[in-house]
Order: sequence, then structure tokens, then C-alpha cells
Amino acid sequence: MAHWVRESDGSDSFEWDSDGNGEEAASFNAAGASSSAMTSTNTDAPGPSTRVANGNGKAGPSAALVQKYMDMGFAEEIVLKAMKDNGDNGADSLIELLLTYQELGNDLKVDNGFASGCVPQTVDDSDDDDILENWDDEDAGGRSTRVANSFDDSGDEDFLHEISQTDEKVDSLVKMGFPEDEAALAITRCGQDASISVLVDSIYASQTAGDGYCGNLSDYEDNSYGGRNKGRFMDGNKKKRKTYGGQAQGSRGPLDGSSNEPMPLPHPMVGFNLPDQWTRPVDRSLPSQAMGPPYFYYENVALAPKGVWTTISRFLYDIQPEFVDSKYFCAAARKRGYIHNLPLENRSPLLPIPPKTISEAFPHTRRWWPSWDPRRQFNCLQTCVSSAKLLERIRVALTNSSDPPPPRVQKFVLEECRKWNLAWVGLNKVAPLEPDEMEFLLGFPKDHTRGISRTERYRSLGNSFQVDTVAYHLSALKDMYPQGMNVLSLFSGIGGAEVALHRLGIRMKTVISVEKSEVNRTILKSWWDQTQTGLLIEISDVQTLTSERIEAYVRRIGGFDLVIGGSPCNNLAGSNRHHRDGLEGEHSSLFYHYVRILDSVKSIMERL
Repeated sequence: MAHWVRESDGSDSFEWDSDGNGEEAASFNAAGASSSAMTSTNTDAPGPSTRVANGNGKAGPSAALVQKYMDMGFAEEIVLKAMKDNGDNGADSLIELLLTYQELGNDLKVDNGFASGCVPQTVDDSDDDDILENWDDEDAGGRSTRVANSFDDSGDEDFLHEISQTDEKVDSLVKMGFPEDEAALAITRCGQDASISVLVDSIYASQTAGDGYCGNLSDYEDNSYGGRNKGRFMDGNKKKRKTYGGQAQGSRGPLDGSSNEPMPLPHPMVGFNLPDQWTRPVDRSLPSQAMGPPYFYYENVALAPKGVWTTISRFLYDIQPEFVDSKYFCAAARKRGYIHNLPLENRSPLLPIPPKTISEAFPHTRRWWPSWDPRRQFNCLQTCVSSAKLLERIRVALTNSSDPPPPRVQKFVLEECRKWNLAWVGLNKVAPLEPDEMEFLLGFPKDHTRGISRTERYRSLGNSFQVDTVAYHLSALKDMYPQGMNVLSLFSGIGGAEVALHRLGIRMKTVISVEKSEVNRTILKSWWDQTQTGLLIEISDVQTLTSERIEAYVRRIGGFDLVIGGSPCNNLAGSNRHHRDGLEGEHSSLFYHYVRILDSVKSIMERL
């Protein structure tokens, strides 16, 4: 019978992410806005309507607004249908629909009642998937929907002029060494009138947002942060990379990392070694104060802003990070950096070895996978999924196209599939991954997150460890602790570290788990009760884990063998680009609590 203790510490109700990409705030704020918008358009509600009534007394778009888009070159029936389908989703979404419908041209099936002037009420058809629709474009590593849909052959002069300007700026950025898709995405974010310097800054910022395309499409890992040719925009001194051991071990510079050099990222991102492959020599000497036990393991997003990983390394004994893309362990990319003092020898992978391609992981998709979709792996699994509207738009575009579809339609569909990790589930039909499919890709047991809403499942899984990757690193401890270990798990999330240790066969005698999210704590407790016999103590606020409290735990259980965790990355990556403040951000600064707690554990255990 497992033991579990939840310790009250009076924490507030705000939930930060354990391993996230920072999208949640945008997604759920947008969901709230959508809910509000739906209420405002409910014509059955009492009170005066805020919409313009047509001749039949029914709410509809104003004639002036319709004329505005007709003046842009769109046919009246297309404008009316787009307004109907768009609801209250905003001007950007409406333009996107107009461009899509205009591309479909005469094959577009316009609702006769709507086109004839009998304008029905606008209805917000939000569902559970639409709540997640408002994930920022830059989080998926793909091009913006608004750019992807700009394949208009109408001949409208204004539109063609805009496209020409876009192409010129894209060409200029490509000549500077930036990939075409990132250049187009920057123009979408910053607007047609943005200067080249603003676009360059935007690209650099977006490169911190997460993983790019994976598989055999375009692998964007490189030998420097961001991986692009930045020569003309960087001073010569900034091109120099830090060499480990070049300064006093444990020396600590500015907290925000603003004066630090970018951390080099390996190509390929395979860490120090991979299972069943030749082990390359790694020159990694640990300072005496970093030697275990206790062992420690820290994780965060690899593509963080300049100086972040240098600062993290400096605060963790100047240990060289191990950068790994989980696409070498499963069928989905997940670029992460790990700083640890674990042994590098005697590593072994979890068995059975998980499939590393989409077709192997989900054989049922092979029947429907078109030959013109070359994806073999998914991009980084995120906390949000595509909307039902987008899925229908893709189906209509393919249904009204030849087989194979023309290049412009293929381009649109592929970009959305890469961006949202869509799989083929039927003829001309794509769908987002289900939560249980994400659990499988991330190495969790089936139904690990079942019992909470779909929205919460996606969010919790998108913020988690990739279990097979972490377990490979932790496997070096298996023979060292045959009687089990005591673990201090910081920012536990849904228990990725605990699941990894369990699957390795390492008994957890005691786990002190610190996790803000009540949903995540519930998931971990449920799994613990079903699988473990040790003691689980849950704490909701890392800031309440003081030195006095740590010492009490050390005296109670005899010390910790492993301190493991990954602090929130909200201010390091994702859609939160307005508050991407590095390690000084409101949430990512919790990294310093990891350092504080690790230092306390080590000093207390040495003293006792």
C-alpha cells in the first residue's frame, strides 16, 4: 500500500508549467475571450442586440463591412460565407478564410440561402478543440497560417502587390542565411511594413520558441544558438563560444545572462551518446563540489534565449549541458538540454525500444498517408491542438482538388500538418493526436492522464518529460541503488521522472514531490497509488521548501540520492514573446530555487 502525504503551505492558485512552452496563458486567455464573444452574439439573450439587423430582422454583418472586403477584390458571396463561417474570430481569421475560399474558386459550395441575401445569425461554433485554437503561430516551428493560405490567383492588384513585397523581403532574408519558412513567419508576425532589422530580431526571438521541422524534411539543429548565419549582425567577439573550464569552477556572473556568450548546440543533437551506437569520447570533468551523491539532474528547453544556458551551467558548477533531441528515442522531436552529474557509463535504454517513425508508431495511418506528405516524425508535442475549423478547411481543399493536389494546396496542407502535428486518419482527412497517442509517444503508460478534461490532458502532456530520453540518462544509477533511492523531485509535473525510475526498475523508497498544479499532483498521486509501495510527500510551492524543512526531511529519511527537475520555461520559449525575459522572468526565475534547494541538500548532507 503506497503512502501519500500532501503538505499544505498556503500557496496561491496560479499554476505555472513544469516543462512547458509558454503557450498556455495565451490559449486559455483566448478561450475566455471566445467564451465572452459567444455570449455577446447570442441573439436569444435578453437585452438589445449589438449587431446590425438585416431586412428579416436577423443579425448579420453590416453592409459597410461587406463592402470593405468586396473593395479588396473578393466576391460578395465569398465575403458573406466567410463572415458566416468566421463568426467572431477576428479580422485575421476572416482574411484567412477569404483567401482560402477564393483559392477554391468556382468549386466552393456557397450556402444558397446565405448568398441570396437571407443572412442567418452568426453563430460561434466553438468546441473543446477550438478552446485550444489560439496557440501562437510561432510555437509550432511552421509557417503562419495566414502566409500558408496566401495562394491567391485572383489577379487583385493590391493583393499581388502585397505578395510581391513579401517575396522581396523573404528573398532578402534568405540571402542573409535565414530559412524561407522562418522569414515568411517573421513577416506575418511583424507585418508587411516591418523593416528588415525588425524581421531579423523577430526571427532570432522565434528561434527560442521550440523545435523546428523534424525527420527527413528539414532538420534545423546547428552548431550555434539559433543555427543561422548571423555574421553581419553579430560582433566578432560574440561569435566566440565558451569553452568549459575557462574560468573558475562555480563562478557566477549576471543573473539574467545578458553578458554571456551563446551556448553552442551540437549537430546532430544526440547528447553524449545514444543507445546501441558508438560512444564518442566526452571530455567532461566534474569539479569536486559537483560530485555525487547526491546526484542531480536539471532539464529545460534547448533553444533558450542567448546566454540562458551559459548562466544555467554557471550556477550548476559549470557542468557542460547534454543537449538531446528525443526524436532519437521516439517518433516525435523534443529538443532539451540536461545538466547533471550522473555517470556516463553503463547507460541502457528502456525496453521495449519505442518506434521512431510515425508509420511504426501508428500503423493505421499508413492506409491514408499520401505519397506527397514526406513526414516520418512529428514535431515537438505541444500543449495545444488545431481547431475543427482548420481540419474542415483542409478536407474541403483536398476534396475540391485533383489527385495529387496542385503544389499550392500541398504546400498549405503540409505546413498545417507540420505545425499542428496532424495525422492522416481517412481519405482527405487529418486529425490531431489524441491524448493517449501523446502518452505513448512520451513514454507514459496508457491512460496516465485519463480522468481530467482533454484540455488539461494536452496541457499536462505538452509540459512533460519524454520518459525514454530521461530514463536512458538515469539508467546509469540502476546498479548503484539495488535497495532503492530517496528522490527530491522539483517541478514534478505529471511524474515523468518517477515513471522513468519505475520503468527502469529502480525502487523509490521516498519521493518528496514539489508541483504547483493541482491537476498534475492528482495525476502523480493516482499513478503512485497504483504502482508504488514507498512514501510520496507532495508540496505545492517550491518557495516554501526552506533549508529548515529540507534538513527535517534529510534527518527523517537519511538524505536524498537524487535531486531532479525542470523549472518552468514560460519566459524562455513559446508564445509568451512579450514577456520572454530569460531567467529573470516571473516563472523561469524559479530556476534559482532549484539551485538554492540543491545547494541546501548538498551542504546539509555534508554537515550531517
